Amino acid sequence: MSGEPIIIILVIIYLRKALKVKLSIPEWHTRLQWLLYISIGLLVGQALTDNFRIGLHWIAMAILGWLLYVIATNEKFKEARFLVTAILPYLGVTFIAETIRLIDVRFFYRWSSWVDTIQTFAFIWGVGTWIVTRRQRKELIKARQKAIEEEQNNKVISAMKAQLEVDVAERTAELRKQKEELEIALDELKSAQAQLIQSEKMASLGELTAGIAHEIQNPLNFVNNFSEVNKELLLEMKHEIDSGNLSEAKNIAKDIEDNEDKINFHGKRADAIVKSMLQHSRSSSGKKEPTDINALADEYLRLAYHGLRAKDKSFNAKFETDFDDRIGQINIVHQDIGRVLLNLINNAFYAVSEKQKQETPGYEPTITVTTKRIGDQPDNYRVEITVADNGNGVPKRVLDKIFQPFFTTKPTGLGTGLGLSLSYDIITRGHGGELKVETKEGEGAEFIIILPTQ
Repeated sequence: MSGEPIIIILVIIYLRKALKVKLSIPEWHTRLQWLLYISIGLLVGQALTDNFRIGLHWIAMAILGWLLYVIATNEKFKEARFLVTAILPYLGVTFIAETIRLIDVRFFYRWSSWVDTIQTFAFIWGVGTWIVTRRQRKELIKARQKAIEEEQNNKVISAMKAQLEVDVAERTAELRKQKEELEIALDELKSAQAQLIQSEKMASLGELTAGIAHEIQNPLNFVNNFSEVNKELLLEMKHEIDSGNLSEAKNIAKDIEDNEDKINFHGKRADAIVKSMLQHSRSSSGKKEPTDINALADEYLRLAYHGLRAKDKSFNAKFETDFDDRIGQINIVHQDIGRVLLNLINNAFYAVSEKQKQETPGYEPTITVTTKRIGDQPDNYRVEITVADNGNGVPKRVLDKIFQPFFTTKPTGLGTGLGLSLSYDIITRGHGGELKVETKEGEGAEFIIILPTQ
């Protein structure tokens, strides 16, 4: 029994399964189906009879040859052309052997062992080629599937990239819009902050109005009094000159000159108070200039006290100063430091006035303002300014919040919560210094300013 029918059956099964002929090449589905039936018939015929075995063998070879020709020439069977390479050597050897058998049987049987060997090698070649090619085809299919997957992934990535670009563009436009809105809000916030700061300054200036009036009244009283005295002295001097008493006239003239010096001194004192308040009300230029810190602290202490006294006639407090004369003048922004001192001193007077209302036996409200030079180097030292009171102190639960904007321990309507916050910014950011607080509940608080001179 020849092996050609078996080979035909295997080839047809492979074509139908691997190439999916029914779907991809439907016109060949029926033809291959008939070829399969014919091959099975040839195989059965060879098994049942010996009379037609040779004829059936040639028919099988012809069908196999025709099938290989179709595979080799038809583009639709392109992927199965390795079968031609695998089967053709075996078919060729079998064809030559059967041709020799027809021509010379004795010659055929003489060399039949060699023919069998060659057919065996051809068969091994076909099987090996089939296995290798199938393996290569599987790898090719995997590579093709991988390429398809990569192509699909690339398409997905491209689509995602395009969508991402759209999303980024939309997000960028949204962020740009938010940025513009934030910039507008920031400008409005800065404007509101400037208005709040100015309102805080004017509020503190309003609290000082009575104190300013009191402080100006004293030098003005001196000016008025000495002016009236000089008027009387001028009349006396005129009388002495008319009497010829030039010596007494000169003595009176000397008294007038002394009084004029006093008038000039107290006039300048009033002028300085007015200028100081004008500086306090103006926006800060941020320019540092030499300032007598002791005089500045003393001036604002007295103004704050008399301002509070004007609002509450029943209020009395003791205020003490201890100024270090070694400090001299230091470079600061006059308006800003004045604003800080005024805020701290006002807070101190408020604290002692609140404690005084508790009517504690033997309590005497006391405010102490001190300055101190820290360091011995002439051009590189620090100045410590302390504003202390013996009020109720700052509660520990709010100690970490007192420098935060809009935080206040005062009742609603009595404080904006900006005083200490602005003071902290002026000292730390504007002057590179420190502002800290030491307190003991029920005993009082100390606010300590440390300013560098360089």
